[in-house]
This record gives sequence, structure tokens and C-alpha cells, in this order.
Amino acid sequence: MKRFFLMTLCGLVFSLAGHAQVQDRPPFGMDKYYVSASLSNFNLDYTKAESLKMGLNAKGGYLFEDNWMVTANLGYDWHKVGDKALSAGAGIRYYIEQNGLYLGAGANYMHRHKYDDFLPTVQLGYAYFLNRTVTLEPELYYNLSLKDHTEYSGFGVRIGIGIYFE
Repeated sequence: MKRFFLMTLCGLVFSLAGHAQVQDRPPFGMDKYYVSASLSNFNLDYTKAESLKMGLNAKGGYLFEDNWMVTANLGYDWHKVGDKALSAGAGIRYYIEQNGLYLGAGANYMHRHKYDDFLPTVQLGYAYFLNRTVTLEPELYYNLSLKDHTEYSGFGVRIGIGIYFE
């Protein structure tokens, strides 16, 4: 009799666990869309006028598979001294954990007055959910200039707000 109750209890627990997994889709599940706006390259050193700069970025994405997102982005970099830059690019993002940690890779085309460059990029970020759809997303990234201009290659920090929807 004890064996019968134990087997029944195990069967019930396993069926409930399986049912919960079917009902609870992961937050980064397939067929979801994503939009975000973010700030990057913020260097607010007021002691040097030439170092004051900031970037605005817009990104859209589609989760084509659980934890895999394809992205497209537009960016505008503003510099107090020097030319402004426009960029457009595409990439892919993989969510390592269901808690929001992700890795990304992509490529951007950058245009600055009389200067064009192609910038492969990698990112490491975290999607912190404020509610079921809105996230706060800090991100570290590295851009690599394919030309010999060291001012366009380097690490950066980006902070943004993202929205996931179906």
C-alpha cells in the first residue's frame, strides 16, 4: 500500500511539473517582437569640451527561436567637437539564461562626414524585467573599426529600455 501511494504521489508531481512547463512559456520564447531605445557613449566630462559626447540608439528584434533574436538597429552619435555620426546595423542575440543574461554579435555601418566605416560588434547585457514586458537593459559592447582609426574601436556602455510583445 505504501508503494502504491508513493508511486501515485510521484506520478502526480511529475504530471504537475510537466503541465507547469507547458503553461509557462519562457520570457524569451519564440514569435515575440522587441523594440528598445538606449543611450550610449555617454562621456559627460565637462572639463574638456572635446570629450563631451553621447549616442542615441533604437533597436528592433524578432525572437525566431526560443532564446534567439535577430536585431536591426539605428544610431546617432553626437560630439560637441567634431562630426556627428549615423549608423545602421544588424545582429543576433542569444539569451544565456532565462533570467535575462545575453550575448550579442553584429555589424554596423557608420557614416561620418567624409568617413565611412564597417564596425563588427559584440555585446554582453542583461534584460532586467520591470514588469511582464518592459525591461531595463544595461549592456557592455566592443566595436572594432576595420580602418586604422583607434578612436572608433573600443569598449562602451549602453543603457536602455526594452519592450517585448507578441
